[in-house]
Amino acid sequence: MSKSSDDSFTGGSNPHLDIYAVGMCTLCLAHCIVLPLAATLLPIAGLMSNDELVHRLLVLLAAPATVWLVYKTALVKLNFLFIFGALTGLGLLLTAAFVEALSKLEVPLTLAGATILGFSHLQRWLRLRRFRRSEVQTS
Repeated sequence: MSKSSDDSFTGGSNPHLDIYAVGMCTLCLAHCIVLPLAATLLPIAGLMSNDELVHRLLVLLAAPATVWLVYKTALVKLNFLFIFGALTGLGLLLTAAFVEALSKLEVPLTLAGATILGFSHLQRWLRLRRFRRSEVQTS
């Protein structure tokens, strides 16, 4: 395939952004799961696990990569599952981080959002990798 057909499939985006976004989602999951467990051993971990600023910072670090990739792949055929999952996951993360009225649901919303968003980026990255490998084999 030509370069232009490759761009039409991938949205012309860098696959490293997907890995970055998966990493940010993993940090969100670690913030909600690992830090509370570590709080029993280290008092400083207890302070970090309850700090809203950490959660908001992680969401704000993950959001630009997701928004950029959704924008770049918005019109690309067969990327609707990624777009739906990415926007759903990001929406859940933003809701958990910034809607104070739902503070009792912060952990479940964060876990669901980070999992959905992370899997969406991972699926997109694996699909892009598989596509590029088939491109090399047919060349």
